[in-house]
Amino acid sequence: MLTATLENLLNRGLPRSPRARQLCARLAGRCVALVVPDVARLRIASTGQTLAVTRDDAPADATISGGLLGLLALSGAAAQGVIQRGAVAISGDTDIAQGFRELAQLLRPDPEEELSLLIGDVPAHQLGRLARLGAAFGARAADTGLRNLAEYFAHERGDLVSRNEGEQFLRGVETLREAVDRLQARIDLLAQRRGAP
Repeated sequence: MLTATLENLLNRGLPRSPRARQLCARLAGRCVALVVPDVARLRIASTGQTLAVTRDDAPADATISGGLLGLLALSGAAAQGVIQRGAVAISGDTDIAQGFRELAQLLRPDPEEELSLLIGDVPAHQLGRLARLGAAFGARAADTGLRNLAEYFAHERGDLVSRNEGEQFLRGVETLREAVDRLQARIDLLAQRRGAP
């Protein structure tokens, strides 16, 4: 059931993207295994025209393993960071793994569009709008909470330096550094004059 749904989601996006069709054709006969340790192993193969998703232990040209969130993040903009952090591991042919990763980015489904197939365009748009508003509210609430926490530690407890005090300190350090540089230049000038006949 999961494999058929995933296969349908991926293949539905192929006709809409010329680059995805080109990549799918280039990867014909190749496959990649996605492994979430102790949970599941999916094998995605390109037939040249479509993608086939199966749950089996057949050998793959490349294997990408990691946590579910790490694997999902690979199709996002920060994929290189996910790999560098070690959230996912790639073994086998890395060019093929890169090709399937790019294909996943191109075929990433739009949740609002997929929801519109189930409940219609207007309700899907409204739910998408509600989800975006909720996410924006959550981001603002997290930012406000962080600012309040920093203010508490800076002003109430005195454990942190406030931004104003920190900037004043840094300006004072910069002023002192410039004064020391001017003094050094004067000392060098006096030393040159004294050494001159």
